Amino acid sequence: MLGWGTLHPIMHSVQQAKRDGASRSVAASRVRPEPYPREMPRPAPLKPPRLSAPELPAHLESATLRAHADLIGALIEGASGDIDAAGAHLSESAVRDIDAGTFDLARSRLADVEIGELRAITLAAHESRWQSVRINGGRIATLDLSRGSISGVEIRGVRIDYLTLAGSEASDVLFVDCIIGSLDAPQSVLKRVAFEGCRVTDVDNRGWRAEHVDLRGLEAVHYLDMSALRGTTLSERQATALGRDFAVAAGVDVRG
Repeated sequence: MLGWGTLHPIMHSVQQAKRDGASRSVAASRVRPEPYPREMPRPAPLKPPRLSAPELPAHLESATLRAHADLIGALIEGASGDIDAAGAHLSESAVRDIDAGTFDLARSRLADVEIGELRAITLAAHESRWQSVRINGGRIATLDLSRGSISGVEIRGVRIDYLTLAGSEASDVLFVDCIIGSLDAPQSVLKRVAFEGCRVTDVDNRGWRAEHVDLRGLEAVHYLDMSALRGTTLSERQATALGRDFAVAAGVDVRG
């Protein structure tokens, strides 16, 4: 049997442990839980596209645009039919009043180019590099800018049935007063892209990466991938109108 001299230290330790536990319980009960939900971090200020008008010389020399042509300070005007300008390099030039079936600008390089009143069934400009380009007015059934790089591009007052930016990098791009049937932009990278007074029926935005993309001026009926809208800006009215689509994308069962 254990004597009192042995039991006393043990009993003292047990009592002290109980007192310590009670103190910790009281202290824990006094700790205020953090407010929930926490305030969401404010998004970074929206950056608009950085644009400047194409720099054209005072005098432009009339020229014919052909495949792999290398033209500076040229005026291409009034051409019609199918135009093969694949691989062309065009800078500080103007393209005006073109009425084309297929206008082939695949793998082209355009810098400081102004395009006015272009009418084309197909403007094929895939795998191209455009910098400081302005398209003003016209009608294009299919505008193919896929797998390319466009920067400092303004498209104003153009009716486009089908626009594809699939796999492209687009930065500092502005669309103004455009009517677009379908916008196809999967796997594209968009930075400082904005729309003003534009309408579109369907947007294929699967896998796109958006940064400072202002969609407030784009009236869209349907986005194919709601989760890919991260990095874009919508108006409150647009967000409300798309509320059901956002809910379904989040896994909410919307009924009734």
